[in-house]
Amino acid sequence: MPRLSHKPLYRFLETIPALLVWGTFAGAIVLSYFAPLIAIYLIILFDLYWLIKAIYWLVYLFNSYRNFRRDTFIDWLAKLKGENPVSRDGMQSAWNDLYHLIFLPTYQESFEVLDTTFKGLVASNYPSEKFMVALGVEEGDKENGLAIAEQIRQKYGHRFFKFWVTVHPKGLPGEQPGKGSNNVWAARQAKIQIDKLGIPYERIIVSAFDIDTIVHKEYFGHLAYKFLTHPKPHHTSYQPVALFNNNIWQSNPITRTISNGTTFWLLTDLSRPDRLFTFSSHSMSWKTLVAVGFWEPDLVTEDSRIFLQCLLHCHGDYTVTPMYVPVSMDTVETGSFFGSLAAVYRQQRRWAWGIEHFPYMVWHFRGNKEIPFAKKFKYFFNVAEGMYSWATAPILIILLGRLPLYFADRGTQETVIAQNAPFVLDWLLTTALVGLFATAILSIVLLPPAPKGERYRYLYMLLQWALFPVNMILFGSIPAIDAQTRLATGRYLGFNVTKKNR
Repeated sequence: MPRLSHKPLYRFLETIPALLVWGTFAGAIVLSYFAPLIAIYLIILFDLYWLIKAIYWLVYLFNSYRNFRRDTFIDWLAKLKGENPVSRDGMQSAWNDLYHLIFLPTYQESFEVLDTTFKGLVASNYPSEKFMVALGVEEGDKENGLAIAEQIRQKYGHRFFKFWVTVHPKGLPGEQPGKGSNNVWAARQAKIQIDKLGIPYERIIVSAFDIDTIVHKEYFGHLAYKFLTHPKPHHTSYQPVALFNNNIWQSNPITRTISNGTTFWLLTDLSRPDRLFTFSSHSMSWKTLVAVGFWEPDLVTEDSRIFLQCLLHCHGDYTVTPMYVPVSMDTVETGSFFGSLAAVYRQQRRWAWGIEHFPYMVWHFRGNKEIPFAKKFKYFFNVAEGMYSWATAPILIILLGRLPLYFADRGTQETVIAQNAPFVLDWLLTTALVGLFATAILSIVLLPPAPKGERYRYLYMLLQWALFPVNMILFGSIPAIDAQTRLATGRYLGFNVTKKNR
């Protein structure tokens, strides 16, 4: 349970997002029935707003793709050696002074999943003897987890500077089982070992990865370069592109399009770092992570909350730095079609649970005089508007857009605006489909090579985007509404591990 939820005002704040969403739906229906002409004007304006927003979104998306193509073809280790940048934080650290501390929490995962993750680490174009890897096992999966951890140790442990296996105990007070609490336990154990080694905190970069995260071979070189050339390396997190390509050719069309949608959302935000939060796998300064007391262990969305913790700790002087060198993770695939759909719904609801940041931001921003109001408003608005649109926009555009036309009386139907409304709405939606087609083409470009002899499947990958409008409702709006309604009614979401099937 969120720590502040016992306070009446905080509980009220938790109800606001759902009240806005359900109030919007109720208002759209009531207005369509009692004032259809006004509703028609509002629907057209709403669709026009979203068309403009879609064009704006595409510009940023393709700008990020251009940066992605540029940065993934650079040999970042050679660039580090050639330029030999030195950090500006007073330590005068060069690239070979840095250590990378990598957290990998696991629960009931197979050896195959961990093996591909570690294979990616040792295949990096970066000396793996600079890696300190903490593999976090859960006590509830201790026997299986430790057995697989030992296999990993024997196969890869000697390649790293340090390799630790931690066992996160069950039922610790103030914790919720999940990735965040596992990482907090592993980080506390790592701190003990790092203090013994005497490595300055300023020279350690943390990467908190999902267990299925396979890093691009240039990831750590790019990360080190970003760290060393940033004017305030301890006042920023580093957010990579997240591709869901590990098992893309084995997953079903619905889960693929949903995963690609997440990639494109993140790509778009990478071009707008002023509104960027950390998401899923990310990196940051160990010095800063220790200073804020690690991740919050009682949250589902600790990956994005850590940015807010740092923003508050640094009194607003904290950012997220985009990284266009990617990491790759699994598309949801459980081994059965309907099982995968249920799992992707739960995953989307878990991501939509980021709405728990809404009351947190109001609560902590209101009394903080050191963060400029404009910065507080910007971050708050981006979260609130994003979560509200996630829940409402697809339903308003696809399902409720024509509702006022059905309720309109003869007099209203004979007005110019009512007679032209269907054509205007069709034109707006058709224009939006151009953007969808461009996105579909980009999704093909980002794919890994097709299985041998199955190049025809690229066509399937293109055609699957016809499912996107339906997916936006079933696996976009509905899980977002579910999450916001749960928060409002106090049915707090627990962490759900997405099953991986290889």
